[in-house]
Amino acid sequence: MSTNELELTPEAWMRQGKQVRGVIFEQLDQLAADDLAPEARDAMRADVRARLKQLKKERDQMIGYLAEEATFIDEIETRFKEIERVNKRGFRIFPPAPANAQIDYAEKKMRHFAQGMSFYKLFWVFFIGSFLGVVVERTWCFVRYGLYEPRVGAIYGPFNPVYGLGAVALTAALYPFRNRSKIFSFLGGALVGSTVEYFCSWFQETVFGSASWDYSSQPLNLNGRICLLYSIYWAVLGVLWIKEFYPRGAKLVLKIPNKAGRPLTIALAVLMALDIGLTGLTLLRWMERYHDEPPRGAVEEFLDRHYPDERMEKTFSNLVFYEPSE
Repeated sequence: MSTNELELTPEAWMRQGKQVRGVIFEQLDQLAADDLAPEARDAMRADVRARLKQLKKERDQMIGYLAEEATFIDEIETRFKEIERVNKRGFRIFPPAPANAQIDYAEKKMRHFAQGMSFYKLFWVFFIGSFLGVVVERTWCFVRYGLYEPRVGAIYGPFNPVYGLGAVALTAALYPFRNRSKIFSFLGGALVGSTVEYFCSWFQETVFGSASWDYSSQPLNLNGRICLLYSIYWAVLGVLWIKEFYPRGAKLVLKIPNKAGRPLTIALAVLMALDIGLTGLTLLRWMERYHDEPPRGAVEEFLDRHYPDERMEKTFSNLVFYEPSE
């Protein structure tokens, strides 16, 4: 095996660099003098190109080493600091969120049914996120405007699937960085949250002809669907979610016994799917009524009787339909 085929270490790279540097500079001087025979000049040019190619390969390998080492150091430092934070003694109004490293260890030790990024874990993230999103938005609306509104996104229950979808997207995207520095969660939260918000706005407008938010009046907005201010909110939420909310939620999920966990998750998933499906049907029919379209069958007559405009307006108080374009 030749030297070039051996795995390059930092020490070997330094030694080779000192040796090769002098040889290449001498060759470049000879080429600059332009007093070589054509055959010798062509051979030297080929040799310089080969050496340059090898140096670039070694450079990329060293960059890979440095990146891997930086990742390793960052994860060790983050895990250590978070475990120290949890174990720090002193008076606290609220107990600290468990470190993600502690959650990983507990899931592995218990062989929990919702370990890692399984379907079961993601469903519970969706379920908890759908509920907490409504609680937070209701509280915010009451504190800021003095109003108590449902702020839900489902026809039954205090749930908003948009928040659940955002929680799933944040968790899935940021889970690989749960034991890394907060900057990764900050940037990832801004990107993922803004993407989810834009998609949900586009989907609602395209399918239901309505909107639940409009940022057109905000600076640096994109089609009124997202804006810089709320992207920053998503960035902060990304940090809070993966460092505070997710480990607290995962700790709650750990309390669900393995024996009951899977059937309970499947049952709730079916109920949530039915709720979301019925919500979509009622919203579509509400949109049709808004445009004075009569019912076309028994299903739509059923929806008109049990989910009239008054009920829909009370449930989805912040939803606004777009006027048909002329």
